[in-house]
Amino acid sequence: MGLGHSKAGAREQQAQEKKADMGTTYYKCCLVFKRRFRHRDAPPPDDVRALFSHYAGGGPHMGADGLRRYLEATGHTEGLGDDGAVERLIEQIRVLARGGGGGGGPRIPRLARPVLALDDFHRFLFSHELNPAIPPPRVHHDMTRPLSHYFIYTGHNSYLTGNQLSSDCSDVPIINALKRGVRVIELDMWPNSTKDDINILHGRTLTTPVSLIKCLRSIKEYAFVASPYPVIITLEDHLPSELQDKVAKMVLEVFGSILYYPKTDHLKEFPSPEELKGHVLLSTKPPKEYLESKPGGAMKEDDAEQHLGKGAADDTTWGNEVPDLETEIQSAKKHDDDVSEHHRDDHDDDDDEEEQKMQPYVAPQYKHLITIRAGKPKGSLSEALKSDPDKVRRLSLSEQQLAKVAENHGTEIVRFTQRNMLRIYPKGTRVTSSNYNPFLGWVHGAQMVAFNMQGYGRALWLMHGFYKANGGCGYVKKPDFLMQTEPDVFNPRKHHDVKKTLKVKVYMGEGWQKDFKQTHFDLYSPPDFYTRVGIAGVPADSVMKKTKPIEDNWAPVWEDEFSFPLTVPEIALLRVEVHEYDMSEKDDFGGQTVLPVSELRPGIRAVALFDRRGNKYDNVKLLMRFEFV
Repeated sequence: MGLGHSKAGAREQQAQEKKADMGTTYYKCCLVFKRRFRHRDAPPPDDVRALFSHYAGGGPHMGADGLRRYLEATGHTEGLGDDGAVERLIEQIRVLARGGGGGGGPRIPRLARPVLALDDFHRFLFSHELNPAIPPPRVHHDMTRPLSHYFIYTGHNSYLTGNQLSSDCSDVPIINALKRGVRVIELDMWPNSTKDDINILHGRTLTTPVSLIKCLRSIKEYAFVASPYPVIITLEDHLPSELQDKVAKMVLEVFGSILYYPKTDHLKEFPSPEELKGHVLLSTKPPKEYLESKPGGAMKEDDAEQHLGKGAADDTTWGNEVPDLETEIQSAKKHDDDVSEHHRDDHDDDDDEEEQKMQPYVAPQYKHLITIRAGKPKGSLSEALKSDPDKVRRLSLSEQQLAKVAENHGTEIVRFTQRNMLRIYPKGTRVTSSNYNPFLGWVHGAQMVAFNMQGYGRALWLMHGFYKANGGCGYVKKPDFLMQTEPDVFNPRKHHDVKKTLKVKVYMGEGWQKDFKQTHFDLYSPPDFYTRVGIAGVPADSVMKKTKPIEDNWAPVWEDEFSFPLTVPEIALLRVEVHEYDMSEKDDFGGQTVLPVSELRPGIRAVALFDRRGNKYDNVKLLMRFEFV
């Protein structure tokens, strides 16, 4: 009997110890003893307490009227149309606080009308689903202007799975890009080995081909999964006329009625995204004489390795900072556009008249299907920027070509892009599929800033963040200053006055303990997190600042505030990164996000973080406050 009692007592004691250890983390030290760290959820910040007290009328509970007043005061009005909407939201918050969100205070007795306690209100503010930093996806820009009035989410060599010289070609990266909302897909068309069909590959490299028909079918299947607005296929054409005929037949067969093409050879103005909704259109140079590749033009394996080795030095890790615009322009002055025979991109360097002289036979149907015609008149780049009042066209420049011409012809570029399309593509030495500063194109009004979507790093984070605007539909209307002609065309290099100041406060973060292994950041103790916050935009606005590191804490509380004066807030992006401080090695990555400043909702908001590849973490997030003054 005594033995039974002693066993029961031992079990009870073990249960109590186990309960006491919940929220406690053990780390081995020197392989001899363990350090114990207790994990607790951080309490609501003082600012949250003050808000709750104000809208709860100083009482312990906030009712539906108080929550409605708070939501209306902070512009959080979507879904609040009927009288029961706020009460349903309160029920959602209570479920979140009791189960889905962890933490939470003492359970509130079931009352006649639902109410929130302070901890419930805190969990609501810290919910990315219920209280995001930017509004839920909704197209709110005017979509009835010509295509030239919009920035368009654009991919470069969309079929590549990895580097530019030896990776596989596939329809998978095309599908992934379309799912993300990318609206411009680039395909390089080459004859197959028997010259009776069309392959997609990066010419004269070791990339393995994928068939054109497979890519077209995948584009049709996934074109409008993420957005109803038009998909533009930019074709790099290296085909003889008989295969151009075959392309025309394939395109018509695959896309049928959703393929848009103009009734006239030359458009005086591009159609609008609204007119083109649900349609696919083609952009390429009009057909020119096919020049068969000479023997020996293909790249050898040793060459690919050599070029990859050189390119790796450009951007070997995610950690390299995006160079500012002035640095890009000065660098372009010093170096010629390094585009070798093995990794050239397109060059729109022949006008239509010259093409007709060269071309003994032009595939008429193929030519008729081109909506956005690419081409550059003979002469200097500054000559190429002159608009033709009778027709619109697309011009393509490498990032270095743009940087060179931007030094002295910035306003001409802006004027050109008010009616015509400008496509910017990565320089040829980016063989590792790295990217450049997209603001180089955006500040000049370039609609198609083409990026390697299979790449990595901060530049790509900026691209993904920029296109979270306007409901993530892949089209962002250019701000008015880029379209104005009077009194002056916008000068990207001119210093402008501060229009507004964004104040950002970083309260706290959580979720790493759920999304990372216990020893991911440190073998011997919890992580020491700090946050970097800043602006990407024109040079005058671009800056990064950081909080102090918080030692040994999975749920850090910083309470640090920063101010960012903005001269061009219309295209500015808020950058947020979390790192784990490491004295002996490189700091570890803990998450990132980029948000359009124009879409930020004032007030205290939850900010979800993403991994290096742009995939959202399940639980990692920050609590932040945004204020415009």
